[in-house]
Amino acid sequence: MTFSELGLRAELLRAVEDQGYTVPTPIQRQAIPAVLAGGDLLASAQTGTGKTAGFTLPLLQRLAGGGARPGARQVRALVLTPTRELAAQVGESVADYGRHLKMRSHVIFGGVGQQPQVDAIRPGLDVLIATPGRLLDLHQQKHVDLSKVEILVLDEADRMLDMGFIHDIKKVLRALPAKRQNLLFSATFSDEIQQLAGKLLDKPAMIEVARRNTTAELVDQAIYRVDREKKRDLLAHLITEHRWHQVLVFTRTKHGANRLAEQLSKQDIPAMAIHGNKSQSARTKALAAFKTGDLQVLVATDIAARGLDISELPHVVNFELPNVAEDYVHRIGRTGRAGSEGQAVSLVCVDEHGLLRGIERLIKRDLVKRIEPGFEPDPNAKPEPIENGRGGRGGRNGRSTDQARRGNGGNAARGGGQRNDGNRSGDEAHAPRRRRSRGQGSRQA
Repeated sequence: MTFSELGLRAELLRAVEDQGYTVPTPIQRQAIPAVLAGGDLLASAQTGTGKTAGFTLPLLQRLAGGGARPGARQVRALVLTPTRELAAQVGESVADYGRHLKMRSHVIFGGVGQQPQVDAIRPGLDVLIATPGRLLDLHQQKHVDLSKVEILVLDEADRMLDMGFIHDIKKVLRALPAKRQNLLFSATFSDEIQQLAGKLLDKPAMIEVARRNTTAELVDQAIYRVDREKKRDLLAHLITEHRWHQVLVFTRTKHGANRLAEQLSKQDIPAMAIHGNKSQSARTKALAAFKTGDLQVLVATDIAARGLDISELPHVVNFELPNVAEDYVHRIGRTGRAGSEGQAVSLVCVDEHGLLRGIERLIKRDLVKRIEPGFEPDPNAKPEPIENGRGGRGGRNGRSTDQARRGNGGNAARGGGQRNDGNRSGDEAHAPRRRRSRGQGSRQA
């Protein structure tokens, strides 16, 4: 099947061709006709499956096919995303696929000045891509009118629930007209997603293209056993020995990300960190350099990495295993996308054996264990408590308490400036983080 067989108009087909795509992915083959039919949709897809184009293309076609032009401050289609990076990626997708259509779109999120966003919204927009916090800020200030929204998209809805955005979502829904098309995209069909869908969607079409908590088949996964104090040197050794040139490395904490990036740079391995305490311009600069290959290593926390879209990323390294097993699935989903092969390496010390067992139970497979010569772990090493990455301490062997999982999230004050709560910032800091159960998602045509 080709994109032309999906019923897309010529302008969109030209844009797809401009991007170099010819064959739609499974989620696109199913989602595009469903959205074009005008009904509600509940869709689940693994990361790298192309879901962003799966809703962007038919959304643009429906808007181009009729309807009144937006009035002052009005919005015709609203796409809600959990993080700034994902909002920016979806915004790029809308701009890329809508380049041959006379459409106005804009992206808004926190952590940056709001006046340019207000100015962009003032004439009215066909498509607004937003994170919940900044959207509510501007709506409460009457800078944006949501009463004429024709299509609502909740992208990575499971992630929004995980981050505690349910109350913000409900506030947004109250500002929308009752009659509209609703599209809900999620990495999983959890009980919470089913409950949200039951309240939001009207007789939706349902699409599921990947089993829950599966890891990409083309990702080569391996565990390197190593002592905690030798992890940094082992990582540097693997990068130089195997000549890895584009490596995304995950740490639990912002401080850990900064420290590791500095240490790698001192060993002549160009590295930068991205996390919630970094300014938006610094995060954007680091990501751009990493995408072009000018930056060899990008060190990230889980929140900062959400929504990263890096074509054919070859290597992902878990410098520290995540406290929540589902995060492992999301992390390694950054590689092995859409038919490309990838390698996921985890550096595991004695503290993390419990976390490793939890991951293997989740993905229902034993991961290959390796020991690099010269970095053999001490068989008599004793485990120590694991820092949970959100300002507290977990239990021994990574069995953190419920309180530690929730972190110290609070009621972040609304406003135009940058917010900070654990690993969150800007709109991501709007509500307390809850215990998580989810997969992943990203932009992919």
